[in-house]
Amino acid sequence: MELLDWFVLITTLFFIVSYGVWKTRGSKNVQDFLKGGNSSGWWTIGLSVMATQASAITFLSTPGQAFHDGMGFVQFYFGLPIAMVVICLVFIPLYHRLKVYTAYEFLETRFDLKTRSLTASLFLIQRGLSAGITIFAPAIILSAVLGWNLIFLNIFIGVLVIIYTVSGGTNAVSVTQKQQMAVIFAGMFAAFFIIINYLPENITFSKALDIAGASGKMNIIDFSFDFDNRYTFWSGIIGGTFLALSYFGTDQSQVQRYLSGKSIKQSQMGLIMNGILKVPMQFFILLVGVMVFVFYQFNPSPLNFNPVATESVVSSEYSKAYQNLEAQQKSIFEEKQQAIYRFVDSDKETEKKSIQETIIRLDKKDRAIRDEAKELISKSSTLIETNDKDYVFIHFILNNLPRGLIGLLLAVILSAAMSSTASELNALGTTTTMDLYKRNRRKEENETHYLKASKWFTFLWGIIAISIACVANLFDNLIQLVNIIGSIFYGNVLGIFLLAFFVHYVKGKAVFLAALITQALVIYVWYMDWMPYLWLNLFGCALVMYLAIMLQTFIKNALPKTKV
Repeated sequence: MELLDWFVLITTLFFIVSYGVWKTRGSKNVQDFLKGGNSSGWWTIGLSVMATQASAITFLSTPGQAFHDGMGFVQFYFGLPIAMVVICLVFIPLYHRLKVYTAYEFLETRFDLKTRSLTASLFLIQRGLSAGITIFAPAIILSAVLGWNLIFLNIFIGVLVIIYTVSGGTNAVSVTQKQQMAVIFAGMFAAFFIIINYLPENITFSKALDIAGASGKMNIIDFSFDFDNRYTFWSGIIGGTFLALSYFGTDQSQVQRYLSGKSIKQSQMGLIMNGILKVPMQFFILLVGVMVFVFYQFNPSPLNFNPVATESVVSSEYSKAYQNLEAQQKSIFEEKQQAIYRFVDSDKETEKKSIQETIIRLDKKDRAIRDEAKELISKSSTLIETNDKDYVFIHFILNNLPRGLIGLLLAVILSAAMSSTASELNALGTTTTMDLYKRNRRKEENETHYLKASKWFTFLWGIIAISIACVANLFDNLIQLVNIIGSIFYGNVLGIFLLAFFVHYVKGKAVFLAALITQALVIYVWYMDWMPYLWLNLFGCALVMYLAIMLQTFIKNALPKTKV
């Protein structure tokens, strides 16, 4: 990195943190700190909701996901607009009418304290793990490619977030997220247009899409009923809807964003904005990854994008075997490049189809060689993650973008990490204070006490998140890891809320027992890998509702009948 990149990076981060602290200084009570004084408009809510979900993982992993597997991942988000409509019609009016601080307060009113505490605890476990991963994600990648100390990066990102989140609470999170989203969009659009500009002169954007399509990267929708395929239209519409309902309707990190709205209408408009823009935004980020793929059809790419992995195998006894694979990859690259030029220059459909078959064949050979390289890396060191999806985009940034823009894109990654982590810490602190500490404390305290408690719990969760980040390990693809963790817990929680909303004769005891059984079974099903993780949301939701209804029926029948 050059001096200009450092200047852009440091200036951007310093401005965001300083602005957040200055703009939201002086929260006087719990209402201001936890709900932002109910002063947020729909535009702020919409951006805050998007920024909470769009972590650094989104901007590191999603382009790499598209580079390797194409645009099919966008189907994951197909259920989100449906979920936004349901939440606007059912969840938001109820939360605002009850004037709750957290989503879980409602469950005590409907069931009992132990159900509220259990659901809040499930959230704290799930979101606490996720907060650590959202810090760890950019830290591990930047550490590998820039040589920065991993522990220092974890602490640096975490401390920046703690400063303004503890200082200003919900309002600070919302205010800074608007600045962070501006940085994120500016950086991603700049990267996209530069990639297009870097392609050969005769390769227009439409031809770039044709090239990506010839390699199968533009297969967006899969209507198959293949249960082993993680991303299909049906898993996105069904599993994705249940995941989005759980996340946006019951996860306090999102609920807290729209509980700060000026009115029900402002909160609803903010969520509708998210429903309209989220799928196009993810489509665009995936498209950036596809364009990176096209770029590397005309420019050599490393056999593995993780520089630490490459360094490990090159300095091991498998160095010669790895170099042989690199030579084979180079030969395939040159052959494929010639085929691509013939493909874009051909006007005959039959000829194009024949050339496309050649491109697909060469793609398979390239993938096979990359898989062999991963095996060699594993043999050289069992401690190094061989999956390099999360390193693709950052490798392109550092090796191809002009000076200054590298600093901006690194600021994008760190801003995204900060925005989502801030929301998580804010929600973790709020839930701990209101659902566990205040509700289970016998002595009632004044507003100042709970304001201080909220800040201390937020600070404590910040330390916990940093600690988790420091002991975390890279896993397959980071964006999938976060969604897997969510899917393990979200279905169960959503089922509890749906029982509360729509099945009025089910009581607290039955729901509490059903929730405990369901959570244990969902974890077991995930561990045994019996279904793609998206379906865990539907499975958990349906199971807890079924068990609660059955248990309530059993409890009712077991009770002695009252004599008239």
